[in-house]
Amino acid sequence: MSKYLVLLLVSATGVVQAQSICTYPWYQSIDKILHTTDGQGHGPDIGSDEWKSVIEFKLGVRDGANVPERNSDQWCTYIDQHINGVQATGDGQGKSSTVNVTLGPSYDCAKVKPGAIDAMICEDKELSALDRNLSQVYASASVKAVNEHPPRLKAEQRGWIKGRDDCRKSDDVAACLRMEYQRRIAELQARYRLVAQTGPVYYECDGNPASEVAVMFFKTDPPTLIAERGDSLSLMYQQPSGSGAKYLGRNETLWEHQGETTITWGYGAPELHCKKKP
Repeated sequence: MSKYLVLLLVSATGVVQAQSICTYPWYQSIDKILHTTDGQGHGPDIGSDEWKSVIEFKLGVRDGANVPERNSDQWCTYIDQHINGVQATGDGQGKSSTVNVTLGPSYDCAKVKPGAIDAMICEDKELSALDRNLSQVYASASVKAVNEHPPRLKAEQRGWIKGRDDCRKSDDVAACLRMEYQRRIAELQARYRLVAQTGPVYYECDGNPASEVAVMFFKTDPPTLIAERGDSLSLMYQQPSGSGAKYLGRNETLWEHQGETTITWGYGAPELHCKKKP
């Protein structure tokens, strides 16, 4: 039985009474499991009727004959038992049978258009899991970005969604979507320092102390780094490489191999030969 299922209170007369689990902390615990927000940090108010409707949808019980009224204590118990893999109705003899909970993406699949990218994600367990992961990472990034000036996280996320949807033009749409999600998750984790990091590591290039590149390495998947040279920054993702570690950004690269480091900074720029500063 779930640790949330029954809370007991002892009255002044010593009688044990059951307390409802329909509390805000319980709602939060359910939301952490099923993730009702979308990739832009939007979602229904936790505990609201709309929120409960989304929870029912994600558990596959919406409109079910045995689902209690949403404003009742029985609804919370029913959902809690489903979350923990137990049918609320049992078999009438005190026995309970297990059920499979299928988790979808962070949004309500009942509201997406057939054939859209969102619909494809709903039908793919791996992509749904990536979408839920991104939703969590985005929420964490939003906390860090609350004082960001100018605010850019929401606008960038909307732009990313439009870019993600361009995967429909790819020969392998699912593979394209997986890569887009993985790279966006890694980008947010690195930019907003949500994962373990190493650095800064300083590189002196071409024997010129004024030509210095500062690098922070992040344990994301795929691994990333953020390099700073002068007034410009570059986010780079680790690439498959026959030797050493090679990172690629928009117009920048960093390649460590055979004890040497080469860096390019800008489109068509020549290679810089760099060494780590002690």
